[in-house]
Amino acid sequence: MAVVFQWLVRITAGFIVLTVLGVSMIYYLASRSLPDYDAVVRVPAVTAPVEIVRDNANVPHIFGQTDQDVFHALGFAHAQDRLWQMMMMRRTAQGRLSELFGTSTVDIDSFLRRLDIYRLAVQSVAAQDAETLAALEAYAAGVNARLDQINTEALGRGAPEMFLFSAPLAPWRPADSIAIVKLMGLQLSGHMEEEVLRARLSLALDNPERLADLLPDVPGPGVASLPEYAALIPGAERNFAAVDATRHPLSPFPARGLAGASNAWAAAASRSASGGTLLANDPHLGLTAPSIWYLARLELQSGGIIGATIPGMPAVLTGRSDVLGWGLTSAYVDDQDVLIEEVNPDNPTQYRTPDGWKDFESRASIIEIDGADPVTLTLRWTDNGPVLPGSFRNLGSITPPGHVASLSWTVLSPNDTSLSAAMGVMKAQTVAQAITASETYIAPAQNMTLVDRATIAMKTIGAIPKRDEAHQSQGRLPSLGWRSENRWQGRMAYSANPGFVSPVGGILGNTNNKTVDRPFPNHVSFEWGDTQRVQRWQRLMQAREVHTRDSFIEAQLDIVSFTARSLLPLIGAELWFTGEAAPDGTPQRQRQRALALLAEWNGAMNEHWPEPLIYAAWLRALQDRLVRDELGPMANTLTHVEPLFIERVFRDVDGAGVWCDVVQSAPVETCPDMARLALDDALLQIGEKYGTQLEGLRWGDAHQATHDHQVLGDIPLLRYFVNIRQSTPGGDNTLLRGKTRGTGPDPFENVHGAGYRGVYDFADPNSSVFIISTGQSGHFLSRHYDDMAQLWRRGEYIPMSLDEGLARAGAVGITRLEPLRR
Repeated sequence: MAVVFQWLVRITAGFIVLTVLGVSMIYYLASRSLPDYDAVVRVPAVTAPVEIVRDNANVPHIFGQTDQDVFHALGFAHAQDRLWQMMMMRRTAQGRLSELFGTSTVDIDSFLRRLDIYRLAVQSVAAQDAETLAALEAYAAGVNARLDQINTEALGRGAPEMFLFSAPLAPWRPADSIAIVKLMGLQLSGHMEEEVLRARLSLALDNPERLADLLPDVPGPGVASLPEYAALIPGAERNFAAVDATRHPLSPFPARGLAGASNAWAAAASRSASGGTLLANDPHLGLTAPSIWYLARLELQSGGIIGATIPGMPAVLTGRSDVLGWGLTSAYVDDQDVLIEEVNPDNPTQYRTPDGWKDFESRASIIEIDGADPVTLTLRWTDNGPVLPGSFRNLGSITPPGHVASLSWTVLSPNDTSLSAAMGVMKAQTVAQAITASETYIAPAQNMTLVDRATIAMKTIGAIPKRDEAHQSQGRLPSLGWRSENRWQGRMAYSANPGFVSPVGGILGNTNNKTVDRPFPNHVSFEWGDTQRVQRWQRLMQAREVHTRDSFIEAQLDIVSFTARSLLPLIGAELWFTGEAAPDGTPQRQRQRALALLAEWNGAMNEHWPEPLIYAAWLRALQDRLVRDELGPMANTLTHVEPLFIERVFRDVDGAGVWCDVVQSAPVETCPDMARLALDDALLQIGEKYGTQLEGLRWGDAHQATHDHQVLGDIPLLRYFVNIRQSTPGGDNTLLRGKTRGTGPDPFENVHGAGYRGVYDFADPNSSVFIISTGQSGHFLSRHYDDMAQLWRRGEYIPMSLDEGLARAGAVGITRLEPLRR
């Protein structure tokens, strides 16, 4: 027995030693790629020494003698901190993810190849102005200098992920940066999906007039009625097929309701307590670890600028100089149209045009797949745009036999000068100069909010398609691609883009809300990103005669839901305090307790309170009960509550109250009946997951912010090191927006929000502040991987100063790039 015990001890000790050695080796290899911020690096493409001074938040402040040297250093800094992220974005745009991840990403690659955005990015390089091209080349040289350093000094392949997914790293090219611009356009676009959904619902509903309830127009005049899709596209069949809501973490295609969103507002000096203009901006994208945003300060010949960049692009997209501030919000321009193309039944290589049959532009494309045989695609283009497969966005469900669907989209320009426009904005000294510089911007369309020392303005930038006034569907439904009236006729003049300069009231802003109401075809869009947050924003802005930096911060962090305040009295009108107290332990008693809590609630989506969870679950259950009997599995497409739909139903607008009756049942149900049943449903679901003690519920337990690593986030054990999870306030319709997942076992998880927040005060520009949602580094062993995450969660900021002395005083390191002398 003693011998056995000794051997057990030896085996256990050996196992422990081997485990420690293995973990130590893994840590050593992974930590080799942690950048040394205190280093002198000799590189071939700078003309003079350049300094990258990293302040105490690891924000690089870059000082060089020429703009090209500064952009070179920005490329180097991006590659130091976010190399894996940059390479993944490039691979995504190229449609080459399957070379690393096998068959799981073939569909993503297939769709990206068919859109052909990387080839279009390559073509767009020649369209850039000379300064932008020089910046792109300098930036690419900086990225490649870091790649050379990784190879020559054996720096752990540049990122820990490279050990798990090994592949040669091709040098960075100017086209790669333009491709990332186009990839962002993909993540911010949702009009195509709305067109397809509108068509599917039109086919599914027994009474297509009820479509206006499910997908209501933003209140306001000027929208004409639309034809039924079945009449518009003969041969389209009713399809109730359920949509698979699962999405690959690397997919750049946003789920419905999770395309771009954002807030921005500005105050003129007359509405500012300090006497200087104010600007706040918080663009919303999917939450990831690391954040899509990266903070940087560039000292250019035109002056210093500081703000948020996206790794892979040599541009500060939202930020400020000493004299100008700029912020971006998604403009929701209707920049996508789906066209149904008829294929020649006698020759499948041709499609119908206004002038007869024409050959598809086609070529073969091979997708290399890790662990499987390659797949060869035949890419086809029409005059209207690329042909997309029926599996993409459910296109097959609305495409008649003998036809295919193509896509017209402003992002698909081979002469995309959006980066040139961004460069012009960075160097502008006034609002007027920035507006002029943005004329060459193409896509994705944005509302740019601007302030200088004296002026505030907002301008919609980006190409707005010019449509024929006789267009069959006004761009709201897929239409026949061979009819000339359905084809785009170029773009509208930049002067026709909405713009507002120095408004009389001294305040302007945008929450993705409807900005103008112009009749078709001079409209901007029929689909807007917000009808709710703007109500609360207006109240906050007009509640003060003058604003300060801190009042703008308060508005950015506001968690009061206008939606809750307006809908709860409506849906609960006949449920509050009715009847005697029910016995404890009964569903009726639980309902009464919930209603009592909601009756005293002020609508604040506080993470520590139970009421937001009860409210959110109630509205979700209510909408599902209203539509499930009519739509069946297609109800799964409506993943988020549409407040205007609920309001139309309970106010019986245009007969919308008919949704409250369950069509399969003999009795006629009323809207109060549905509200009561839905509340019972919600409380049952809450009880199963979070417990039945309503007073002890916390919204933050359900509304966890999910900053997940897109590749390593699902790997057991490792996910605890790479994912960042936080209890958060806010909700779908608060200014502090935390858009919920809407699907799956955790529908209230916060998956889409303000990855960047900035507030700029031009009475004292260096008192401006900003923050991102994670940290500057993409390396999970770095202390800067998540050091801003808790600040972000608590609504705190870091200084956004152009004071060089301040940056140097708190520097965590200074990297010096020196010319390589041969």
